[in-house]
This record gives sequence, C-alpha cells and structure tokens, in this order.
Amino acid sequence: MRVTIFGGHGKVALLLAPMLVEAGHDVTCVVRNPDHIEDVQATGAIALVSSVEEADESALVDLLQGQDAVVWSAGAGGGDPARTYAVDRDAAISSMDAALEAGAQRYVMVSFSGSDPDVLVPEDDPFRHYQQAKIAADEHLRGTDLDWTVLGPGPLTLEPGTASVNPRARAGDGDRTSRELVAQVILAVLEDPRSFGRTLVLGDGDVPIDDWLASL
Repeated sequence: MRVTIFGGHGKVALLLAPMLVEAGHDVTCVVRNPDHIEDVQATGAIALVSSVEEADESALVDLLQGQDAVVWSAGAGGGDPARTYAVDRDAAISSMDAALEAGAQRYVMVSFSGSDPDVLVPEDDPFRHYQQAKIAADEHLRGTDLDWTVLGPGPLTLEPGTASVNPRARAGDGDRTSRELVAQVILAVLEDPRSFGRTLVLGDGDVPIDDWLASL
C-alpha cells in the first residue's frame, strides 16, 4: 500500500515507518520541520515537508492523491489550547475529509484511551482541551465513509513492544502502552478488515495481536 503518516517525526511514526517499509509498503512521512528530513529518510520512508496546521483541505487533498492509507499520529503536544484544537481536532478532521476526497480509503487514527465523553477530566483541568479535541476528531472519523480504525492506547512509554496487548483495556483505565506496541498494532491492522470500523482500546499485555483481532 501507499501510506502517508502525519506526524512523521513523532516517536511512534519513527518506529512505524521502518516496519511498514520492511513489510513492502511505500511510506510518506509528513513533517513540519525540514531539519527532520534526514531522520525520516533513515527509516526508508519519503519525507514530505508540510504544516498540517496551516494547510487547507485542498492542499491536503493534493498531498494525499494516489495514497491508499493514512495514519494520523500528529499532535500539538499539549500546552496552548488554541493550537491543540487547531492540530488535534481541526487539522485531523481536515485530513479525514481530504483522504475521502483523494481516495485514500484506509484511515488509522492514533488517539488515546481517554478519548471518551464518559471519562472526561474536570473542566478546569488543562488536559481537558486535548481530551475534547481528540473526542471531536474521533467522532468525526466514525461518521465518515472511510475504512477507519481508532486506536486508544494508554499512557505511552519507551519500553520495547512485545506485539501483545491487554484485551481487557478500557477507556480511561490508563493502561501503560509501549510506543513500539502502538506501531506494531498499526502495522497489523492496516490491511486487516477485522479492525475496520472499530475503536480499539489497548495497553501492554500478554495476548498476541493477531489473537486479539481474531477475538473482536
């Protein structure tokens, strides 16, 4: 497949890109900073410099022409609420609409386990802005005609991934999740129709990914 990763210099993306390349996919990583081109190229992927925060939907359609799949792993990194909404909600939603128009039918969203209106943090918690942005983006994706999957890992770690999950993870539980495991799950679900139209909350565990998908 021809796969575009938004947030191409993020920790998950830099783990995912070489996995996809090794599996035979053609990978394009979208990065905002030209200084990150070399890191992306070292994974075997193509680096494409573009700011998702500034690109309008038409520019995103052009960017996604000829692509089969999109992985959204971009984020504002918290902090400024306005930028959080601009990237984690608005730019993400624009990428979904652009993917549909461009014919990139497969869409995998890297969200988080707390992206659920039933587990909202208090309104005065600074984290609430990020949570609301992700909830809005995920809900929009679920309403599209894309072949979508929303991934909901818990707090991310730099521990090695074991390609095994906790199938009992639930929204808001806060199961620690290796970034490498997130990448392993994306690789597994990308072409697996068992994951289409599903929100998959996950954490580190002892059930192999394929067994987990077979149980859905």
